[in-house]
Amino acid sequence: METTVQRTETEEKCIEWCNKMLRGERSAVETYEQAIEKHGTNPRLAELRDIQREHKRSVSDLEACLAEMNAEADQSSGAWGVFAKTVQSAANLFGKESAVEALMKGEEMGLNDYLSALESNELTVEHRKIYEMRLIPRIKGNLITLEALESRID
Repeated sequence: METTVQRTETEEKCIEWCNKMLRGERSAVETYEQAIEKHGTNPRLAELRDIQREHKRSVSDLEACLAEMNAEADQSSGAWGVFAKTVQSAANLFGKESAVEALMKGEEMGLNDYLSALESNELTVEHRKIYEMRLIPRIKGNLITLEALESRID
């Protein structure tokens, strides 16, 4: 017999945000996989593997957040995954610089989503801290890494 978990409205909204962010992080992992397949043999692009690992860590953190709330984690990257694949495929046609620019756009979109979650005041206190202390700093670090990578490609 399945038991229903009683949740507050904030917990329900927090679950929605965590799953939205989880789909975005899964999409990022997939996108970096494509970029690595395309350009990863170049030793100057080792940073892509590092960034992908950061996104995998964020996937794990978000899955843990959802587990703590006894909520089911979305297993797909959803519509963002399809979008990311399209953007990355288009960027691959135009070379490494465009691929890095596309990755930067994805990171900026992710950062904006995290900031929107914070601004919504729909996260629990515990999960707000995880966003502020782990997830957002990772995205900001990824952007710094990509900016440095882009300047070396020029």
